[in-house]
Amino acid sequence: MSIDMSKFLDTFFEESAEGVDAMEAGLLNMQEGAVDNELINTIFRAAHSIKGGGATFGLTAVSAFTHNLETLLDEMRSDKRPVTTASIDVMLESVDIIREMLAAAKSRSEHDEQRSKAVTAKLELQLQSGGSANVAKVAAPAKVAVASAPSTGWRIQYAPKPHLFQTGNDPVRMLRELQTLGKYSVECNTSTLPAFSHLIPELCYLAWNISLEGDIAKKSIEDLFEWVDGDCELVISPLAGASGSATSELGSVAATVSVSTDVLPAQAVVVNLDERRAAAPAEAKTNPEASSIRVNIDKVDALINMVGELVITRSMLSQIGKDFDMRRIEKLLHGLEQLDRNTRELQESVMRIRMMPINFAFQRFPRMVRDLSQKLDKKIELKLSGEQTELDKTVMEKISDPLVHLVRNSVDHGIEKPEVRLAAGKSETGVVHLNAFHQGGNIVIEISDDGAGLPKDKVLKKARERGLIPPDGVLSDDQIHDLIFMAGFSTADQISDVSGRGVGMDVVRRNIKALGGTVDVRSEPGKGSTFTIRLPLTLAIMDGQSVAVGEELYIVPLISVVISTQIKANEVSVIANRDEVYRFRNEYLPVIRLHEVLNVKQTRTDLTRGLFVIVEGDGRRAALFVDDLLGQQQVVIKSLETNYKRIEGLSGATILGDGSVALILDIPGLLRIAHQRKSA
Repeated sequence: MSIDMSKFLDTFFEESAEGVDAMEAGLLNMQEGAVDNELINTIFRAAHSIKGGGATFGLTAVSAFTHNLETLLDEMRSDKRPVTTASIDVMLESVDIIREMLAAAKSRSEHDEQRSKAVTAKLELQLQSGGSANVAKVAAPAKVAVASAPSTGWRIQYAPKPHLFQTGNDPVRMLRELQTLGKYSVECNTSTLPAFSHLIPELCYLAWNISLEGDIAKKSIEDLFEWVDGDCELVISPLAGASGSATSELGSVAATVSVSTDVLPAQAVVVNLDERRAAAPAEAKTNPEASSIRVNIDKVDALINMVGELVITRSMLSQIGKDFDMRRIEKLLHGLEQLDRNTRELQESVMRIRMMPINFAFQRFPRMVRDLSQKLDKKIELKLSGEQTELDKTVMEKISDPLVHLVRNSVDHGIEKPEVRLAAGKSETGVVHLNAFHQGGNIVIEISDDGAGLPKDKVLKKARERGLIPPDGVLSDDQIHDLIFMAGFSTADQISDVSGRGVGMDVVRRNIKALGGTVDVRSEPGKGSTFTIRLPLTLAIMDGQSVAVGEELYIVPLISVVISTQIKANEVSVIANRDEVYRFRNEYLPVIRLHEVLNVKQTRTDLTRGLFVIVEGDGRRAALFVDDLLGQQQVVIKSLETNYKRIEGLSGATILGDGSVALILDIPGLLRIAHQRKSA
């Protein structure tokens, strides 16, 4: 009998990813010399689940590797060994290996076997050293001698209880696991197997006698069968002679069936993942991004209730539509109002389903900051706040890389060495703080540190050396801070694998702009820096300002709008008989006539007869000249690139209530176009 388990694999991978994250978070909270049994039990349970699931799905490499980690954790929670920094480091490395193995299995590729062997050797050295050895320098797998006298092997009598299948276990899985420990042979006891007409498929009738040869610790076998503890009868005794055969102690054997180790994987109920890889087409690659979302049942209930309200409203409107006359107009208007309200609430409910706590993006940073601080010989404390602030899943996936760049820069460039901080009157431990909160329909993420701040003099010097600014150019603080986002710009004195190549900050700004967001910098010498990212909550729906230009209608993203204002003739000036500028709050802004940039026939060319929409993008401001403002509204964004082609100055399109199409303006793109036209 063969069962297709592939449909359960995706769920296993998702749950294992959560388990790996839980293990990493728990290990980061462990401290040397402190045994927190609850914390260790949490890590142990996650490792145990991954080990068992890996064996179930034929991922023997995952299961075998996790076994040593599980043993180390078990000894810690049993007070058989202390918690040391060296053991925590090795276990964190083990978590990385498990994550890589799972990713390789999911994508049907090969993991780094040499690295996994090296970390396995470190784990084994920890197990034999009692936790006192420093294993950080172990670079290659080594054979670790067993402390006790080696045995020639073991005789194992394994008799599952009849209800074993009902607990979700599979005896063949145990046999496959034993195969990884050493050379073995198996005899199947079928004495209790009834006639076929009396056989109940849900019950287990078989037992096994196993001879396992090699220098194998008895505890390794006991740990393997711990998964079915209480669901079987198990006898483990020394094997008298490695080549001897096992004699049954479970009763007389009416019939014995020799089971070849080569046949087991093919006969097992468990799917052999290697066979699935070979049979799968080469192009069938698994998407590395998660393809599903876990949704709180309350959100689903709210959605179902809202659909019920919509059904009621539809029925009411259907009744009104039958034999309609003007006397029922009031009921019709009431029904339409109710439909509008229900539709809006349904939209909000659906969008909430895609919302995830930003903690999913934050959870990678404790480990990253810990590793970087050790590498750079710094003492750093990471603070997280606002982890439960919700953000659309799509935005979450695309903001992760920019956040990594910013946190790495804070750790490398921002926080000083302990001796430098002490000399400056600071605590030797620097602080990096990640904070997230909602503000005005957007999400704001702040990455701050209490380090040295941006070296303005150094930034200016580098900019002058590269010819980015004139030698005698005077810049404001905001303009100086803006220089660090230029491609290839870096103030690092030497290149390292952490930073210094000038790739990163320009990628940060480009990626955030692609999400319709902005990034700002505040810095004070000696006190630290703060990078503030503002993003829309979702990429599917946007708040926009409708504007009329001639006979066309455009949507300006509300996040880019500073203010809309009427124009007075004395507030507009012409420079060099060509460029128009508008004085706004003691600042002169370039005037962009949208009809010229977009090649649209304009009904109003006199500036005093139209309106200015002051917009901001790429750290610059401009005054857009439009005919009229038509109000604010939420719009559903449709991709132009997918449905037509990419057009500079336009970020997408939307369908209005009357069925017409309105184009959505890309403010940074428009500013670039306007600048190029004036420079030509």
